[in-house]
Amino acid sequence: WMGGEAMERRTGARRLVLCGFFAALMAVGAFIKIMIPLGIWQVTFSLQIFFALLSGMLLGSVSGFTSVAVYLIIGLTGVPIFAHGGGLAYVMKPTFGFLLGFAAAAYVSGKVLELAGKRDMKMLILAGVLGEAAYYLCGLAYYFIMFNYVLTGGQTIGIIELMSVWFLSTVVPDLILCVLASAVAGRLWTGLRDLIS
Repeated sequence: WMGGEAMERRTGARRLVLCGFFAALMAVGAFIKIMIPLGIWQVTFSLQIFFALLSGMLLGSVSGFTSVAVYLIIGLTGVPIFAHGGGLAYVMKPTFGFLLGFAAAAYVSGKVLELAGKRDMKMLILAGVLGEAAYYLCGLAYYFIMFNYVLTGGQTIGIIELMSVWFLSTVVPDLILCVLASAVAGRLWTGLRDLIS
């Protein structure tokens, strides 16, 4: 019994370390970015969706979500680890929904694999695509609500403009990152499974 308890503690400690590691990768991914100017808008393309999906695929839904949540909490306390700084005021930015979307992406991609019970390339890509869909759903919904109903300032954004600026401009490169995350997860899973189980 004690041996099993000790093993459980070691597994929990390893998961904790991996959650911290992926939270750090999310911060690194925020600084590897390209700014895309689209009229009055500045859209940020970064590697964060790659690391968010990877955390869900490798750590599972709960631990993957936790790793991204830790990153978000640290950023909201004021540490400038988001793509454009940090602090609690970030919640009022229309683009904060995309940060929440990273947590959703990690959870959904991990949950799809858990429900499927297999990790072939086809299933990994499906998990990644559904995780990316959750990311965009959170981001677009938050942006639309904040811009149109909270931070009105005399301006509004319609569905077509919202989709063309905040979805169509980045969905293809994000999809490429999604496939890359699936391929990397497939390569790393065997070794990581032994480490955390």
